[in-house]
Amino acid sequence: MALHHRLKLWEKILLGIFCFPLLPFYLCYLCCKGAEEEDKEGHQDERNMERGTMDQRQDNSELQAGRGSEHKGRKVQNDSLVLHRNKVNAKIHHEAETASDTSQDIQALSQRLEPGCQVSFDMQPKITTPQFLKKLSFGKGKQKKSSLRGTDNKGFQGNESTKKQDQKILDSKYAYPWDQSSLKSLDIDLKKFERLDAYASRVDVTGSVETLLEILLKEAHTELEKIRAIFIWICHHIEYDVVGFHNKGARSGDAKDVLQSRKGVCAGYAGLFQQMCRLTGIQCEEISGYAKGYGYRIGKKFSGDPDHAWNAVHLKGRWHLLDSTWAAGNVDGNCAHFKFEFNEFYFLTHPALFIEHHFPEDKDWQLLSPPLSLKQFENNIRHEPAFYDVGLLTSYPETPTVKTVNGKLVISMKGRYPTLFMFTLNETERRGLMTLEKCGMKLEVYPQETGTHRLQIFAKPFNCSSDQHATVLEYVVECSSVDKRLKIPKELTNPVGPSWLTEQKGFLQPSHPDPIIHTDDGRVSVSFTLKEDLDLFATLHTDEMTVTEDIKRKHIFTWQHENRVLFKVQLPQAGTFVMNIYSKPEMDKGNSYSFALNYLLSCTNTAVKWPVFPLKYTSWLRHYELVEPTAGVLPANRNVRFKLKVPGVNIVFVNDIKKGPLTLSDNGYWEGSFNTAGCKDVNIMVEESPNRNYYMTLLNYQVEHP
Repeated sequence: MALHHRLKLWEKILLGIFCFPLLPFYLCYLCCKGAEEEDKEGHQDERNMERGTMDQRQDNSELQAGRGSEHKGRKVQNDSLVLHRNKVNAKIHHEAETASDTSQDIQALSQRLEPGCQVSFDMQPKITTPQFLKKLSFGKGKQKKSSLRGTDNKGFQGNESTKKQDQKILDSKYAYPWDQSSLKSLDIDLKKFERLDAYASRVDVTGSVETLLEILLKEAHTELEKIRAIFIWICHHIEYDVVGFHNKGARSGDAKDVLQSRKGVCAGYAGLFQQMCRLTGIQCEEISGYAKGYGYRIGKKFSGDPDHAWNAVHLKGRWHLLDSTWAAGNVDGNCAHFKFEFNEFYFLTHPALFIEHHFPEDKDWQLLSPPLSLKQFENNIRHEPAFYDVGLLTSYPETPTVKTVNGKLVISMKGRYPTLFMFTLNETERRGLMTLEKCGMKLEVYPQETGTHRLQIFAKPFNCSSDQHATVLEYVVECSSVDKRLKIPKELTNPVGPSWLTEQKGFLQPSHPDPIIHTDDGRVSVSFTLKEDLDLFATLHTDEMTVTEDIKRKHIFTWQHENRVLFKVQLPQAGTFVMNIYSKPEMDKGNSYSFALNYLLSCTNTAVKWPVFPLKYTSWLRHYELVEPTAGVLPANRNVRFKLKVPGVNIVFVNDIKKGPLTLSDNGYWEGSFNTAGCKDVNIMVEESPNRNYYMTLLNYQVEHP
């Protein structure tokens, strides 16, 4: 029992007398507390109404301006109705999530929804309102132009915490910064698809989509595998409709027609893919927009109706992009013939890479934060899929249209792996210098005419057995002036200079690491350490004079000692020359020489006019060394000093064993003098073994006419 029921009468009287003075204070406390609670509730309601109507006031600003004072008079009433509607719908959504999986239950709930909400009947029934469309699916209302924000989120009223939560979900699920670790938007192992891909590509079922899916998905167990199987089947069985491309009246975008004819344009591919996914229970949308595909040229401006269609699928809490049309194959230059050629790049492509070729009507489908504008899309560079397939990551400049500076343009690329490159200017010219870097390259282009030029760059992985390079990038080069100082000979083979590639061929520690060597006096000495025993020779080429056999071979003198090789060069005149170096293993006597590397030699001194080196015979071995004379033409009627190292021989003499013997010094060099009077040429000869009376010619010199 309560305390006052257990007290006696006189005790109650005493208790009342004692507590009576405190009664005013207690009543005052109750009044103040009640007023404070009412005030809090009033402020909270005002804040909820303000937050709940913020988006509606912003989206309907023009409508509000037209209604004027009428809208102001009904504001409080409308806000109250909105708050009521949201509370009702939230309650119904909670019931929907726990409801049994039957269409009757869902339809019953749908009848209780407030205006602005909708019911979606998929294979996995679910109920959605504009608030939840952000989390569950893109626009269910419009098929052609889907929206990340749903069908009608203008009327949605939510409090501040809900909006922040929704934005957090958007940021985490639909913003994809590229960290260069993968070309995909999902971490997948393509090797695990090999068996599934082989099965899906062989499935050949005629009939309905349902019949096809029943057979096709026997080997697919997860959502990812189902998407992959559908993608592979379409890419290997649907042919691009080249007739429909040129004649809109002859094409059909209906999924049933595409399946029966096994032909379709982009809308047919995307529509069939969407239907197959949805019948499988996978959220899929068809996206329309602009694309840098067939017929695209740098500088094109996009306007009017969309020219391409592709898909997005919802997988593992995120939306992912793919294009079965471009993954299926290619058309020829006139779009008259189609060739099946599967391209992995367009399956779950990372949005940061997908945007280089695809621009959706609804920017939300870029899956980027912030999204690109159409102008940015038009001006951004387009890397071909092969650019990323070979392991390249970045290129510079980052715009497709570039301008030369003082007649020169510099292009660079970087990637993950060693890569080989080629390039063309206007499809035939190669007026440029390309140097290889560890995982990339640097290219200097020198157009020979002002105006607009087309620069194409090709690449392939170093370890690729094929000789074919794939197109990876294209630029439009605007040249306002021509650089006449640097003339690139036609015999120049890119890449130029030493690199990781020349190291692979056995040339280490170059004396000149740069591809261009400038010389004031016309003489150059280039040396390398050799990784293995190589047989070498070098040639000289230029476009500025007639290149005879003497100029080609006799202006370079090669000397090898142990694992070091030295190329001595004396230019015949000023100008730009190419020195090509060829090699083969010493033991491969029957094989031919292969190109190893080259340098560009430049001399501006017009006084330079070096003669050829002496002619070497096959008896001149690579470890022999010539110190003097190095000029192949000797003055007449002069005493000429000779010094050379020829190990392992018995006698060395000039022309006559009695008139021109050379003496072996303590440091291993054969030395002496010889007078050229009365001589047309001079030969250095050796006797390998004593008492054999057999002599070999090592070198031959010409003597000037007196």
